Amino acid sequence: MSIRHGLLALLERGPRYGSQLRTEFESRTGSTWPLNVGQVYTTLSRLERDGMVARDGEDDAGHALYSITEDGRTELRSWFETPVDRSNPPRDELAIKLAMAVGAPGVDIRAVIQSQRSHTLKAMQDYTRLKAQALADVPADRDEVAWLLVVEQLIFQAEAEARWLDHCESRLVRLAAAAATEPATRPAARTATSTSRGTARAATSRPSAGR
Repeated sequence: MSIRHGLLALLERGPRYGSQLRTEFESRTGSTWPLNVGQVYTTLSRLERDGMVARDGEDDAGHALYSITEDGRTELRSWFETPVDRSNPPRDELAIKLAMAVGAPGVDIRAVIQSQRSHTLKAMQDYTRLKAQALADVPADRDEVAWLLVVEQLIFQAEAEARWLDHCESRLVRLAAAAATEPATRPAARTATSTSRGTARAATSRPSAGR
């Protein structure tokens, strides 16, 4: 998540101070990704260092205001125009967990999947309820529209995760079924081989009828 670019987008609407930026960021995203004031001021310091924001005096209450610079506007336009890079995806804890659970001793991976599916479906129901509340009245301002987009993305993400978990469980069932047939085949082959070897040894050691 680009806090850096999010703050630049808010500053394009006019000078802001740190706590104000945090409040507006959380309002725009429905507090899905909460910020603390320390994160905001650390990011503002870096943006100021990079020439993308500048101090712009104080408001009546003595809060230090920040404004976006032309370099900041150029950076923001580039961010909006450039697709989000999916070639280097962020680490996904669930994917890592299932990858590590495969073959791990004492881990019932199907139980792990079922537990996660229940959690994911509940989260999806909660997001759907929030969407219904948001649509109860026509979104009145840009913050409400922005929150609606965020909550719908969360719904789609949960739906995709639930489908992927179903796929994982189906694959494990198929692999388990395939593995279950192997022990039955291999011992039979070994038994047949042992029998053939025993027969051959008996034939070579049995006295001939003429002796």
